[in-house]
Amino acid sequence: MKITIKVPKPRNPLFLLARTRQAGAHEPKNPQRSERRAEKQALRQMLSGRKTGGADDV
Repeated sequence: MKITIKVPKPRNPLFLLARTRQAGAHEPKNPQRSERRAEKQALRQMLSGRKTGGADDV
C-alpha cells in the first residue's frame, strides 16, 4: 500500500512581490496631463447635460 501525501497548490510567486512593493502607480507621472484630463471630463459632462448646477457652468 502506497502512502500519498497531498501537497498544497503552490502560491502565485508574483503575489508576494506585488504586495510587498505596493504594486501600481500612486502618483501621476505628468501632473499637467491629469489637469487637462479633468478639464476635458468636466467639459464632456457639461456638454452631455449630466452636470447640473455648480459654479463651473458658464
